[in-house]
Amino acid sequence: NACIESFHSLIKREWLNQHKIQNYEDAYKLVFEYIETFYNTVRIHSHCNYQSPNQYEKSYVKSN
Repeated sequence: NACIESFHSLIKREWLNQHKIQNYEDAYKLVFEYIETFYNTVRIHSHCNYQSPNQYEKSYVKSN
């Protein structure tokens, strides 16, 4: 699936390669932190008209 492959590439490049992972718990925490604090809130997405998911959701709610 192209979308998940793109996500894996992004998380490796933007996040995981910048941290030292020593065990599964470290990896789990880093992935969770990336998704919850950056990917789903701040990072712009082409599928959201180049807005962050938070911005897109606010625009959607405001227009409906």
